[in-house]
Amino acid sequence: MSKIGIIGGSGIYNLESIKILKKHSVETPFGKPSSDIIEAEINGANCFFLPRHGVGHFVTPTNVNYRANIYALKLLGVDAVISISAVGSLKEEYAPTHFVLPDQFVDWTKGQRARTFFEDGIVGHVSAAYPVEKSLQTRIADILKETDVTYHVDGTYICIEGPQFSTRAESNLYRSFGFDIIGMTNVPESFLAKEAGMAYATVAMVTDYDCWKEEHCSLEEIMKVMGENYKSAQKLIEKLIPNLVNHPISFEPENKFAVVTNPELISAKNKEIIEVLTK
Repeated sequence: MSKIGIIGGSGIYNLESIKILKKHSVETPFGKPSSDIIEAEINGANCFFLPRHGVGHFVTPTNVNYRANIYALKLLGVDAVISISAVGSLKEEYAPTHFVLPDQFVDWTKGQRARTFFEDGIVGHVSAAYPVEKSLQTRIADILKETDVTYHVDGTYICIEGPQFSTRAESNLYRSFGFDIIGMTNVPESFLAKEAGMAYATVAMVTDYDCWKEEHCSLEEIMKVMGENYKSAQKLIEKLIPNLVNHPISFEPENKFAVVTNPELISAKNKEIIEVLTK
C-alpha cells in the first residue's frame, strides 16, 4: 500500500466523506512544519493532509518551512505527494476554474527560501530534470476524466517570490518565455520532494489570468473562483486517494546515490537525515 500526502489549503479537507483519524505533531531537524499533519480516511483509504500556509492561512509563501513539511511527511512514511495549488494563467486557453497538471517548474524566487536538504556537511545532487513523477501525473489525469473538471496535462509553472502578484510587464515577460501558469509555492517544494525520494505532482487550479489581459481581477473575484476550485478539488480527492492507495503507482526514487560526501566526514545527525531521506 502507498502512503499519500496532500499539501494544500484547508478547503481540501473540508469533505463530507472525510474521517479525521489523528493529528500528528512532528518535529524535524529543520524545525516544525506549517501545522500538525492530519491523518484522515477518505472512502476507506488513509492519507495525510498538510495545510501549506498553516491552519487559517497565516504563513506567507516565502516563510513556508518547505523542508520541514516534506521531511515530516517522509517521517510518516509518505511516498507520494500531491500538491494542490492556486495559480494564475499565462495562456488564454487555461481559463479560471480549469486545472493544469504541469510537468516543469522554473524558479523565479529571490533566494530567501531554504531549497535543499544537502548542506551543513552533506553534499548531494539529485536531478531535477523531471520534477513531476509522470506515473502520478497520469493517474491524476485519469481520475480527472471521471469528473466534470476541465483540465490540461503538461506545461511550465513559474514560481515567483510573492506575496505581491506580478506587474503587467513581468506577466508579459513570462508569457514571452512560453510559460503556462504562475504561482508562489511549488518551488522548492517539488525539488525537496525529489531529494526525499518521493513522487510529486501538482494539481494547479487556475484562479485568474494574472494581469496580462485587459480586464483587472480583484482579490475578491479570485477568492470566489478559488471557492469553486476547491469544490472541484474535493471531487478529485474523493476518487483519487482510494485509487492511489489501493493501486499504488510504480516509480524509482532518484536520491539513492545522491550524497557524494565521504561517509567518514558525515556527522551522526546528518547520517540520520540521509537515512530518512533515502529509506
